[in-house]
Amino acid sequence: MIRRRLVRIRVYATLRDLMGGAVHDLPAPEGATVGDMVQRLVELHPALGEKLWNAEGRLTGYITVFLNGRSVEYLEGLATPVSERDALSLFPPVGGG
Repeated sequence: MIRRRLVRIRVYATLRDLMGGAVHDLPAPEGATVGDMVQRLVELHPALGEKLWNAEGRLTGYITVFLNGRSVEYLEGLATPVSERDALSLFPPVGGG
């Protein structure tokens, strides 16, 4: 039996409406990185790309990307490797009172 490697991606606040749900499980090929997973998510939900990437193809900073509860900014950025037990989270800015 072949087991597919899946990475769970959770999106929050306004991203849920944009992407049609809060949880997305995506296959993660061997050697996949956070950047690979985020790019695959953008391919499935193109409107997300406008919020994630700037003209140079870098994260805009509008959405914070976490891997297992830690901002990828403090890891290896988009080059951070992912495995099947990892969880990505995407947080847009949230305000309230």
